[in-house]
Amino acid sequence: MDRLTQLVSERPVVIFSRSSCCMCHTIKALFSDFGVHPNVHELDEVPRGKDIEQALSRLGCSPSVPAVFIGGDLVGGANEVMSLHLNRSLIPMLRRAGAIWV
Repeated sequence: MDRLTQLVSERPVVIFSRSSCCMCHTIKALFSDFGVHPNVHELDEVPRGKDIEQALSRLGCSPSVPAVFIGGDLVGGANEVMSLHLNRSLIPMLRRAGAIWV
């Protein structure tokens, strides 16, 4: 859990993903379209990725990826991010976290 806390504090937006996950790709593309440069951790490619995935599950991420943190806070997975986007809350949240300026 300490490792997870350290990783989510590295940047305004942190995404935990798997390289083969289509929903992860969709979320990463959404943030890219906004001009956000998240810190992306591909859990199937990093050392101890399984440990991080288990920590995400303990936080309530189900499924465990994609898991999006904005400003150090867990936002959730693809459903939560898309809901925030559709109700126009995502951009203001990204601005407050310093991930975008426009």
